[in-house]
Amino acid sequence: MKSFLSNFSLTLVLALVFSLLLPWWSIMLAAFLSGAIVRLRKASAFVVPFLAIAVFWIVYAWLLSSANDFILAEKIAVLLPLGGNAVLLILVTGIVGGLAAGIAGLFGNQCRALFSQSDQ
Repeated sequence: MKSFLSNFSLTLVLALVFSLLLPWWSIMLAAFLSGAIVRLRKASAFVVPFLAIAVFWIVYAWLLSSANDFILAEKIAVLLPLGGNAVLLILVTGIVGGLAAGIAGLFGNQCRALFSQSDQ
């Protein structure tokens, strides 16, 4: 349980810092690094970074959209087949970011296992 929380919090902190300096793909770098630093087993290597970045992007998108009463989010949701639902757009945004981070976290975990195995 401790490794879950440490990976989750490390992913969030790195994503927050990297997102100030780098483009959107910085979340993948944060998830990769946290997966390489904190060892997770089985499906948690994907799920923990997925949840961390999904929560991060949902909260961040909510904060940005609430500043303008969700006007832009509703217009973008009309362009996508979401029926103008801004909340659904924010959830889809979180899922897309979570998928990218989950795959990067899994890759970081696998790289850690590969390099730690070759050192022995």
